[in-house]
Amino acid sequence: MTAVSMPQLGETVADGTVTKWFKVVGDVVTKGEPLFEVSTDKVDTEIPAPSSGVLSEILVREGETVDVGTVLAVIGNDEPESPREPSPHSVAAAPVAKEASKAESDDAAKLSPVVRRLLAANPLEAADLVGTGPGGRLTRDDVEAAVKARTVAPDERNQIVPFTTTRRLTARRVVESKATSAHTLMVKEVDFEHVESYRRRHGELFKVREGFTLTYLPFISLAVLDAIVAFPQINASVGNDELIVHRDLNLGIAVDLDGDGLVVPVIRHANRLSLVDIARRIRQIALDARAKRLTVDDLSGATFTITNPGPYGTLLTGAIINQPQIAILATDGVTRKPVVVTGLRGEESVAIHSVGLLALTFDHRAIDGATAARFLVHVDARLNDREWFHE
Repeated sequence: MTAVSMPQLGETVADGTVTKWFKVVGDVVTKGEPLFEVSTDKVDTEIPAPSSGVLSEILVREGETVDVGTVLAVIGNDEPESPREPSPHSVAAAPVAKEASKAESDDAAKLSPVVRRLLAANPLEAADLVGTGPGGRLTRDDVEAAVKARTVAPDERNQIVPFTTTRRLTARRVVESKATSAHTLMVKEVDFEHVESYRRRHGELFKVREGFTLTYLPFISLAVLDAIVAFPQINASVGNDELIVHRDLNLGIAVDLDGDGLVVPVIRHANRLSLVDIARRIRQIALDARAKRLTVDDLSGATFTITNPGPYGTLLTGAIINQPQIAILATDGVTRKPVVVTGLRGEESVAIHSVGLLALTFDHRAIDGATAARFLVHVDARLNDREWFHE
């Protein structure tokens, strides 16, 4: 027999909400396959089965919030037993949750008195709603949003699509960021021809060896990291009438979850990595994010963020700052276009190069436009240094 417990998903996480069971009582489970999904205030994570066997009991229903270490289920022996009456402590994954008494649901979800009154007055079931509070708890805003959504009757002209947990958290954070920072946008056109030349020469071998394509993003990331070393005040957050400059350089890479919101996993001490290393890390964190393998610690501690809508062919993106950072860089589409080039003797000619825009959104409370401009010029210079990224 193996007890399945609520895992510790981060150093500061004390509880979590079981949002989905992938198995029901009596199913055979295999060690390592997804068994259930847990939601915290930062991440949704699929938790693998700790052992193989038969799922004999589910002790915590979908939608319930429990402390780290709480036993959620029990995995029995390797062979399915003959049908028997379910244990009084066993529950089915989702349907039974709605059959529980109102008091049991309230206690399990740790609802506040205000939330209880709103649920009872409307009426709504706590198990039917997605909470955005700490540990996935229902808040007053969650219930009021559900009430408002219900007033819009779906018909052939309207479809009601409730926000997922990730979408709710994304919405809350971007609004908070806009209300906190003095967002200012600065854009620089960059000639990527040297980067493109390197990709043409080495890209095919890289893909054979690594199994994925060498994109522009690792080059831009290295150039940004080098520029941050030159302008450390970019790698900072705002305190109480002070700028807190971080010694660690932890690069956040925004990852789109197929339209379900954004998460920003972190590459720690990214300035210590080579071009190949950072390309591998960028790919791995994106895969982990979309497979829901990230923990809260994977999403904490970034000091500067890059968002990359460029693969979609975008022209210019004014990204929203990832709090509590003071800047974020958007890398937009790179296209072939005519540019004026200068020869060794100063003569000018027109050539076709790969060109794109780098858009820096910065908090004007923390730095001025001159600093932001010098930072972008440094990034541009590094991307056009023939020898720099060959090291």
